[in-house]
Amino acid sequence: MSINIPAHFVQQFSTNIQLLLQQKGSVLRQSVMTGSHFGKQASPVDQIGAVVANKVTQRFAPIGRTDAPMDRRWVLPTDYDLNQLIDTFDLLRLITDPKSSYVQNAMHAMGRAMDDELLAAIFGVNKTGVDASVNTTFLAANTVNVDHAAAAASGLTVAKLRQAKKLLMKNQVDMDSEQIYAWITADQHDDLLAETQVISSDFNGLKPVLDEGRITRFLGINFIHCERIPEGTDNLAGTSDQIPIFAKSGMHLGIWSEMKNDVSQRKDIQSLPFQAYACGTFGATRLEEKKIVKVFCRKS
Repeated sequence: MSINIPAHFVQQFSTNIQLLLQQKGSVLRQSVMTGSHFGKQASPVDQIGAVVANKVTQRFAPIGRTDAPMDRRWVLPTDYDLNQLIDTFDLLRLITDPKSSYVQNAMHAMGRAMDDELLAAIFGVNKTGVDASVNTTFLAANTVNVDHAAAAASGLTVAKLRQAKKLLMKNQVDMDSEQIYAWITADQHDDLLAETQVISSDFNGLKPVLDEGRITRFLGINFIHCERIPEGTDNLAGTSDQIPIFAKSGMHLGIWSEMKNDVSQRKDIQSLPFQAYACGTFGATRLEEKKIVKVFCRKS
């Protein structure tokens, strides 16, 4: 064998493209109401409040009148796009064609933007009134404190889940017909795995629904994992995750334009690169404050 054989050594390069770790699109959309809209703003619901029946206290009295309280909730659209260029000169030097991976990456990003709209709306200022001129804030009474049923600040506990469910029931949320969801991070999921009532077989009546060791449902609450949940200042002036527990009918995602993608060649740029373009228009709003509870959870 020749001593010069290393001159014929080869290098093997990957023929696959792998996307780096990321949230793959929207994970929260499944847990809210959705609707298709057009125009500069849209009203997903017109709301009629509760009325009180009057006792009849005398015979042949004049008929009175009851005026039901009425309101209108609005959702406003936000436009998103994402543009990626792929140089044709670069394509000549590649083994693989990355265009499909660029498109997939863009659609994941658009889905995350949709989740960010939902996260901003669930505890943020929403628009109500005849012409969307009234700012409606989150109902402060629907908050579970970070130290609920504990001597100090804590993460997500069974006691906090019970309190959130209690608040929803006190607000007349129909637990028989409503789907109840909670958006949690890995920290809150780990908190629940440390709860005796969750992991012990002695509490069969509270047995969670597990999927490969992941809690997906407990106490009638469906859990969705999302690491984009924002932090906030809790009642002890500390920083906690703001975990929403809510009825599906209490949140709305308005779609003006579903996420779209297009791959085309740019004739106005040197080298005539390919353009992977994605866009979408959507917005979110609370539909009813009493159907949503905020739970403060310190990170574990």
